[in-house]
Amino acid sequence: MGHLRFYAGVVATMLGLVSTPAAGQTVETGFLNRVVNIDGVEFRYQVYVPANFQRSTSWPVILALHGGGEYGDDGLKQTDGGIARAIRQNHKRFPALVVIPQSKADGTPGWQRAGGRAAMAALERAIAEFNGDRSRLYLTGLSAGGNGAWYLGSQNPERFAALVVVCGWISERRGGTSGLAYPALVPTAVADPFATMAARLAKVPTWIFHGDADPVVSVEESRKMAAALKTLGADVQYTEFPGVDHNAWDPAYAREDLWAWMLRQRRH
Repeated sequence: MGHLRFYAGVVATMLGLVSTPAAGQTVETGFLNRVVNIDGVEFRYQVYVPANFQRSTSWPVILALHGGGEYGDDGLKQTDGGIARAIRQNHKRFPALVVIPQSKADGTPGWQRAGGRAAMAALERAIAEFNGDRSRLYLTGLSAGGNGAWYLGSQNPERFAALVVVCGWISERRGGTSGLAYPALVPTAVADPFATMAARLAKVPTWIFHGDADPVVSVEESRKMAAALKTLGADVQYTEFPGVDHNAWDPAYAREDLWAWMLRQRRH
C-alpha cells in the first residue's frame, strides 16, 4: 500500500494537480488544454495556471497571440516558444493566468478574423473558469501575433490594462512564413495610419519591442507606432534590440522588468 500511495502522489504531481482542502476539490495547474466554439467551429487554446492557484484569489490574465508559424488546430504548436517558453524557463515571473489561443491555418489573417474572435472568447472563458481579474487583463503578441495585438487592442482598448507588441505591424503586407495577405489595420486612404492607430490606443500603457536587423517585418513599423503614441502623450516604451533579427520575442519575453511592469498596470 505504501508503494501505491507513493505512486499516486507522483502521478498527481506530474499531472500538475494541487489540492484545495477548503473547497474539497482538486484544481489542475500548469498548461491546460481547452476548446472554444466559434460559429460551430472548434478553436483550441491553452491556459497556463500557476502552481499556487487558488479560486479565492482574483488573478491577472495575459492573452498571448502566436506568430505566423504556429497557425493550426492541434492546440499545441503555439506553446513551443514565445511566452510559453519564457514561463517554462522562469515560472516565478508569471503569477498570472496566461491564455494562449491558436488561430487556424485557414488562409485568412487569423487574428483579424475568426481567430481573433476565438482569442477573445477564450479570454472570457478563462476569466470565468479561473476567477480572472477584469481590471488586470493584458494583451501581447509576436510577429503576426503582434499585428493581431495591434488589431485586437485597437478594437477593445477599454478591455486591456496594458499592451506588449513584439515585431508587429499595422500596414498591409504578406506574411513571410505563412504567405498570407494581411490587410492594413487602418484604411490606406488615411493620411497618417500610425497616428490614427495611436489615437485608438492612447489610453492603454504600451511597450513595443523590435530587432533593428529584422528582415521579415520592417523595424519602421514599430518606430512609427512608438513615435505616434509619444506624440499623443501616451504611456509608451520602445525597446529596439541592436543586431537582433526577427526573433525579438525571446530577448523581450526573457526580461523580468517587462512582466513586473505589465502586472503593475490596472484599469480603473
